[in-house]
Amino acid sequence: MDFLSAGVSALPGGVKFPDSAGAFHYEESGTLLSVTSNRFIHWCTSGDRVQLVEQSLDTNLLNNAVRLQLSHCIVLPGGVHVHETLNNVVILVSTNQSVHRLVLPHPSRMYRSELVTELHMQSIFTDVGKLSLQDPSHSVLIPSSVGQAGSPSTSTAWLSQFTCVSVVELKRSSMMQRLSGWMPSSIRGEQSPADLALSLAVRELEEDSFIFALCQDHKLRMWSFREQACLLEADMLDYMPACRGLKRLSGQGHRLRLSPSPSGLCLCVYLAVPQRGQFTVLQLVSTDSSRYSLDHVSSLFTTQETLVDFALTSTDIWAVWVDDSNTTVVKYIDFEHNTAGQWNQVFVQPPPEEEVHIGVDQDPRVRPIYRRGSERITDLSWDSLKKEVTVAVESEVHYSVLYIYIYNIYLFTGINTFNSWHVLRGFGSDLPFVVQGFVSFLLPCFAVDHLYLSYDEYLFSEEETPITEEPELGRDVLQLVQCLRLVSDAVSGEMAYEMEKALEHLQSPERAADLVLENMLSNDNENVIEDIQNKLQDIRNPMGAMMVLLREMDLETDSDVGGEGTLVPGLNLRISLSQLLGSSSAVSVVCQAVCHMTMTRTLFCRDLLILQKLYLRFGDNVFLGGGAQLLQLQQDLIPRSSNLLSSYYLLKHISQSLASSVPIDIIDANLQHLTVLELSDTPVLTVPFYTVLSPQTVVELFYQTAARKLIISQIYSQQQSNAPLRWSHMISNVVVLLAQLLWPSNPGFQFPECLMANCQYTQLQDYVRLIGPWCQVNIGSCRFMLGQCYLANGEGQKALQCFQEAATEVEKEEFLLKLTGSEEEEAASTPRLQYYNKVC
Repeated sequence: MDFLSAGVSALPGGVKFPDSAGAFHYEESGTLLSVTSNRFIHWCTSGDRVQLVEQSLDTNLLNNAVRLQLSHCIVLPGGVHVHETLNNVVILVSTNQSVHRLVLPHPSRMYRSELVTELHMQSIFTDVGKLSLQDPSHSVLIPSSVGQAGSPSTSTAWLSQFTCVSVVELKRSSMMQRLSGWMPSSIRGEQSPADLALSLAVRELEEDSFIFALCQDHKLRMWSFREQACLLEADMLDYMPACRGLKRLSGQGHRLRLSPSPSGLCLCVYLAVPQRGQFTVLQLVSTDSSRYSLDHVSSLFTTQETLVDFALTSTDIWAVWVDDSNTTVVKYIDFEHNTAGQWNQVFVQPPPEEEVHIGVDQDPRVRPIYRRGSERITDLSWDSLKKEVTVAVESEVHYSVLYIYIYNIYLFTGINTFNSWHVLRGFGSDLPFVVQGFVSFLLPCFAVDHLYLSYDEYLFSEEETPITEEPELGRDVLQLVQCLRLVSDAVSGEMAYEMEKALEHLQSPERAADLVLENMLSNDNENVIEDIQNKLQDIRNPMGAMMVLLREMDLETDSDVGGEGTLVPGLNLRISLSQLLGSSSAVSVVCQAVCHMTMTRTLFCRDLLILQKLYLRFGDNVFLGGGAQLLQLQQDLIPRSSNLLSSYYLLKHISQSLASSVPIDIIDANLQHLTVLELSDTPVLTVPFYTVLSPQTVVELFYQTAARKLIISQIYSQQQSNAPLRWSHMISNVVVLLAQLLWPSNPGFQFPECLMANCQYTQLQDYVRLIGPWCQVNIGSCRFMLGQCYLANGEGQKALQCFQEAATEVEKEEFLLKLTGSEEEEAASTPRLQYYNKVC
């Protein structure tokens, strides 16, 4: 869509501004019974273009994106402002020559009631094409002043309660006012470059609008729109030590952010001084005589990375940086209570690796490709050998490696025209988003993952170990985790691949760890093993530290995660819960969070197992407890680590396994078959879900069809009905509960049921294969599932054998009991007979 304002022409000189992005959340985005629950708008700008997208985590929004082209204008950095009123959503776009307005219906006015029953809803952008964008009421030129040089370079905006809003030019000594229809106030550059505003912000307080400007002369100024006067001026260099010589330099890149606080209004000023940038946090204080001053809260020095953008909350500063290697770095800090000035690390999802590692056994150049079954052909001609090579390359490399790599590209990079990093405010919480050409969600990091991923400088005291309350044990945990990181650095890429291949091929994790350790010992050119040994000697209670870590990572639970839970009272609440976190965006976010957690913990368990094997080698040299602890390590902790490694590898594997697209007639036929077995209540995805640009994993399929309903029901049963939706708390619970539903040692069997109901037979066979050698839960149910796979593939004899093997476990496993209908009194006495009657 094009905006073309009369009288606007391209300015000479090719004015350019950097790309920008931002986001807005609705006031009731954290309210369950609201049409705007978990709903937000995000945008990005580039040159004369603005792209706006509305998204929801609860429902899929239709017609939810619009791209505007503002002819002959360049959008100012941060020039998009979204405001919410009772009846409308107003979007204001500021450019170097004009201001444009979109007045859209509020979501609550687009539906007859707050009750939303559809999985798909219309976005507020649905009817944007019907607006007369050329109408003068939707755009206005910024009038130029006599003798004024240049054009605006920054802006801020707010909605006034009056019909006519003034356009004003603010100066330090006076304020000159002109009426020019409607538009937001903006500060324009004066002839004196020292007064040029670099960053603007506005806040409505005490029936007045206060405009804050951080200027090129390093001064912060505050104007009252009602009084038309400059009420406050403060030199920000007064808060910067050793600022000698900076007063003569014009500020470039200074930034200003505001945030409400319990005691009023909090301001954060970033001074972009070369080699020593600084954040200064100030509190606005008013007196009885309507005078204002600034109280200094804290000054925080930045690291050597280049700041891209930052956001301010009532307690923290969240910032996005780029280091010398152009790697994105995200950090946050508590500006009031962090006396050490230590920034906290945020773990950014890494991009896909540029090179895909192919093991020696997968290399078609050396693989014995001329082998068919038990027959080995050694007299192939050169042409035949070339043909076999071609087939091997196509089948092994293309499908096993390249397809996965292409999938990762789609999964991690997304598709977007614009490419810029910005920190945005989160909805319903104080957590921000991080954006690079697409929307990413910031999720809380679990304590054990935080320990493994953090750098040593972030683990400076036992207070950073929330998984234990005992200081001494906390110190041991930190020491042990530092050893794990040394192990991780010492594991070569080739050995890491060999370890993963061993897990895939069902080889012993303990034996694989021994092989990796042998390689580490034989290639220890940097004395890493000696460094590990020295750190291990400082650990007083290694067994206790290991048990703490193993306990934190074990997702086994006695309770049935898939239980019915508490009956939710009220139709409206039940319907609202049925939509919660149900959109395609939420499905992707939740399941990728599970995938990332399992990837991290797979590496954690791998390194822990290798370290335990190294402990056995060191023996009494590092163990203060002697033989008893070595025996406990060998007979208890190592098997537990091995089992956890296999479990997390399984979860990582299925989180990355793509679901197959199944024709609807095949699903219907499968449902008829399940009806005979009285398993037709297993949820099935009845809408097409697989697209080229958005491949869906089997975990996403499971979350959509079965897991989400069980998870939301359990979460609701544990909290008050009127409690606000806190993103950080909600997403952590959802991720843990979904992982528990997938955990093979838990009694629930919903995941294999989902695969069977949705005809994912190849993936189901792979799942049963991976858990077969080591999982002792639902053994009979897995044999039954394998039989179903054989039956679907026309291998009746194999299916019969699996069904017979499953019969021995009928009385022991809940899924098989449900299959026999043994909840009925008559059938309960002969469950195995009922099983044979139904299955065979």
